[in-house]
Amino acid sequence: MKLDFTGKRVLVTGGTPGIGLAIVEAFLEAGARVAVNGSSEESVNRAVAKFPSSDRVVPAAGSMATVDGCRRAVEAAQSGLGGLDVLVNNAGIWHPTPVASADEQTWDAILDVNLKGAFFVTKFVLPALQASKGNIVNIASISGIAAEPDATAYCVSKAGLIQMTRCNAMEFAPDIRVNAVCPGPIDTNMLQRGANFWSGTVEEGYKMLSQGTMLKRVGHVRDIAGPVLYLASDVASYVTGVVHVVDGGMSID
Repeated sequence: MKLDFTGKRVLVTGGTPGIGLAIVEAFLEAGARVAVNGSSEESVNRAVAKFPSSDRVVPAAGSMATVDGCRRAVEAAQSGLGGLDVLVNNAGIWHPTPVASADEQTWDAILDVNLKGAFFVTKFVLPALQASKGNIVNIASISGIAAEPDATAYCVSKAGLIQMTRCNAMEFAPDIRVNAVCPGPIDTNMLQRGANFWSGTVEEGYKMLSQGTMLKRVGHVRDIAGPVLYLASDVASYVTGVVHVVDGGMSID
């Protein structure tokens, strides 16, 4: 079954690189109109330029690290699209945070983007989604479910996003569905930095991560875009409050 989003209006935060850009591309292929968010005008313009023939892409710059940036992104998306049907809270950052050497600045940076930003974008889109009876998909992580070495701040931020998903699904029902996708190891610049940090080289890190999955490979960004579109579609109209793990079987006990 092909998912059809013709006429649907979608905001993807952190939509300029990696998983976010793949989600933008997938929604466009399914017929949606998409607002692409990034932290700066430059990054957003570069992403939008990848779709020169599409009149269904609008820029929605604004840093998810600040409440004002969240507000500006939502206002740009609603203005450019004339409303919203789907929000994908994808923006996120990762830095190693061994507790012994972690500082307040790094902790705040991670929690501000990964959790506070998602909270306030959700707050600002709420009236539009109530009007359209839309839905939200949060991009969390298996690191919000299982522990990860030297990454307490990131793990805490994603665990918080998982719980926010459940709380929002309860609070916004029955008009708005809210679900989460928890990626495992997906080939992105963020994962490459982590693999290099833990293993010394990206190649060794990917080898280790691949062996930890049942499918014996690191995932592709498109492996996340598909489940996001499913959860955002009418095919999943009876699905809310779900945390959907997409990790190649890594979390199987």
